Amino acid sequence: MTPKPGPAQDTKVRLLEGALRTLTEQGIAKTSARTIAATAGVNQALVFYHFGSVDDLLAAACRYGARQRVDRYRERLAGIGSFADLLAFGREMHEEERASGHVARLGQLLAGAQTRPQLGAATAAGLDLWIAEIEQVLTRVLAGTPLAEFADPAGLARAVAASFVGIELYEGVDPEGAGAALDALAQLATLLATLESLGPLTQRAVRARLRRTPPT
Repeated sequence: MTPKPGPAQDTKVRLLEGALRTLTEQGIAKTSARTIAATAGVNQALVFYHFGSVDDLLAAACRYGARQRVDRYRERLAGIGSFADLLAFGREMHEEERASGHVARLGQLLAGAQTRPQLGAATAAGLDLWIAEIEQVLTRVLAGTPLAEFADPAGLARAVAASFVGIELYEGVDPEGAGAALDALAQLATLLATLESLGPLTQRAVRARLRRTPPT
């Protein structure tokens, strides 16, 4: 059920957004009830009144932020019709998310999740929102290709999400290496596009070959 708008809900939203902004600007080590409340412009006691603890607030903020980001891109994701489109979307999203500070925030959440179980569960739940969207895209673009009966869209969606998370974080220490990783994904997209363009007879031959290849 969607919460009814009102002063209490407005305060909760301010705290959620304040928590996300504090994480981005000050990092997990300096994120506290005091710093979040100061960023949100509310009394510190309201953190505990509405959420119970700082970790509960951060967990809620993680889910809240993930829903916002997925909602922002959902229409674009629905229009993706090929692996090349998916990669192009990934590049554009990566640049926008990095410039807006969301990549830095993800890094802070992942760092905090190592020792704070609530953050780990919330971060995973946020990533699952992305994975569900990517799985739909992969199911759609794999349909009709020689790989359709062999690929696992759910597993591939997790692999794609993990790859982009890794690249986003890696870019902070090695921008050239991150760029090379994206280029390698582009090469894979080209290979998959080539498979899609094969004629029916060749596609059947590829499928037959794949059926004879034992899983590793």
